[in-house]
Amino acid sequence: MLKAIRGIDLPKDAPDIYLVRDLFGKIGISVSEDAQSNEAVRVLLRRLARTLQDHLGLRGHPEDRAVLWVDDDLLHEFHDTRHRVSPGFFWVDHLLVGEEWWTIRSERDSSGPARYVLYSIKGGVGQSTTAAVLAWHLARRGEDVLVVDLDIESPGLAAAMLDRKAQPKLGIVDWFIEELVGQGDKIIDDMIATPSWAHEMQGDVHVAPAHGRDAGDYLSKLGRAYMDTRDDPWRLRLERLLERLEYALDPNIVIIESRSGVHDIAAASVTDLDAEVLLFAVDSQSTWTGYELLFRHWETQGLAARICERLSTVSALTPGPDNPGYTERFRENAWSLFRDRLYDAITGTGEV
Repeated sequence: MLKAIRGIDLPKDAPDIYLVRDLFGKIGISVSEDAQSNEAVRVLLRRLARTLQDHLGLRGHPEDRAVLWVDDDLLHEFHDTRHRVSPGFFWVDHLLVGEEWWTIRSERDSSGPARYVLYSIKGGVGQSTTAAVLAWHLARRGEDVLVVDLDIESPGLAAAMLDRKAQPKLGIVDWFIEELVGQGDKIIDDMIATPSWAHEMQGDVHVAPAHGRDAGDYLSKLGRAYMDTRDDPWRLRLERLLERLEYALDPNIVIIESRSGVHDIAAASVTDLDAEVLLFAVDSQSTWTGYELLFRHWETQGLAARICERLSTVSALTPGPDNPGYTERFRENAWSLFRDRLYDAITGTGEV
């Protein structure tokens, strides 16, 4: 594709040109309909369409169907996920899943509480247990802590922190459902609980579990919980949920247990909440390979400098003295991953 646009000099009045790969993998051209009357632009786009088809074969479109003239409002929707590949040219990849990994949210207002996301590329590495122990430790030190279970497809945080009778009436999934009909704020108080042991602490601990005491038809709720609305994608709804909880409870620290893997829901937790991200890992080839795929994406998309300072690696399920040298090997493998995929991409100016 880059070969196809190399050497094309756009006139000064040319509109931005979007190279868009659709869900079937075909690459077409989208341009503002305002430029449709510009004959010079039309000639240039026909030449570009022929060149793309020559380079892409079946992955390109025939010249007479390659260019799509679209409304500026539609092009504006590309702005969060577009990537500049050459002066005047932008790349957009339409995906069924994975789009959330393409954006890194800017910093929030510094007056908000500190957020920590507990994330792992593979599940079963003790995130729920760590969230509970970390909340206990911080509250004992006098911090006011909110713990949020966003692993809503494999919820376990409530079991780790709350007696069954102490669970709130509702949970995170209920908020996403109720917010669709405009009454999310009405249930905030009904989706928060306090562990019995927290009453003895200097600070407060509040838990917002994935579901309440009676989960009801939980699978049906999940089928609606991930919905984008007409006004907001799911990631903005997630941010709104956290803001509502933080406003109601005024915590110093928010601990968020993320879904594992590379699902869009995990991506929203890692990239869109402006949080410090604790990457749980075990020293295995499959774990490091999984993280390398994610890091390589940030590297190739020019996002490394915007995310790397938020990331820290946690040795999960660390063995005891019967496995000497484990911690040193883990540290070396973690460092090599960051060095090769994130740190080396950063120049002295902080650009990628």
